[in-house]
Amino acid sequence: MTVQIKRIYDEPAETDGYRVLVDRLWPRGVSKEKAALDEWIKEVGPTDELRKWFGHQPERYSEFKTKYQAELDANPAVKQLKDLIKTHDKVTLLYGAHDPDQNQAKVLLDYIVNPL
Repeated sequence: MTVQIKRIYDEPAETDGYRVLVDRLWPRGVSKEKAALDEWIKEVGPTDELRKWFGHQPERYSEFKTKYQAELDANPAVKQLKDLIKTHDKVTLLYGAHDPDQNQAKVLLDYIVNPL
């Protein structure tokens, strides 16, 4: 089983495996055809309140990560995502953020693959 993350704006590839959008909001400018999604689990994304507070400000990332992990601890959609991952050899979690290193999909991947 392999789980990876990728920007939804990048071209779909056969190596993506099962493609899951993990953002609460649909990404701007991406058609459903271009997204080539297998599933959208929007409930696993950060709450609107947390997402707006973070605002992709690098100085807030560490605190965002802590707060988002706390949300994930109480989020039933995490089990749905974990169950889905168990049924596929390769899963790509798709996100819309610009920063490939400081985004919610990276936090989610670490949370699922390397639980504390």
